[in-house]
Amino acid sequence: MKPIVPAVPAAMPMQKVLEGCEPLQRLRLRLAQSQARVDAVRAHLPPALRPWVTGGPVDDEGWTLLAANPAVAAKLRQLLPRLEEALRQQGCERSSIRIRVQPGTLPGR
Repeated sequence: MKPIVPAVPAAMPMQKVLEGCEPLQRLRLRLAQSQARVDAVRAHLPPALRPWVTGGPVDDEGWTLLAANPAVAAKLRQLLPRLEEALRQQGCERSSIRIRVQPGTLPGR
């Protein structure tokens, strides 16, 4: 009897797929950069504000900080100089921060 050969190739581990795909590597790098920036500014946010703020995309012009609602965005705009300075101290070459409202965001999501 002949051995049965599966028609579908074996699945590749996700790590191997990520290492072999340049666009995914760039995406992973930008996600890591965004998370590092969130970590750098989080300590400079009032504790009550922290659950309402998340990191957004990093691009050639800077970084987007996402606010859960317009009130949070307004407070973040007041804190911009302090947050940009925190990024500079962490060595971020482009420390420009854009504030955007991301409606429907709830803490813990």
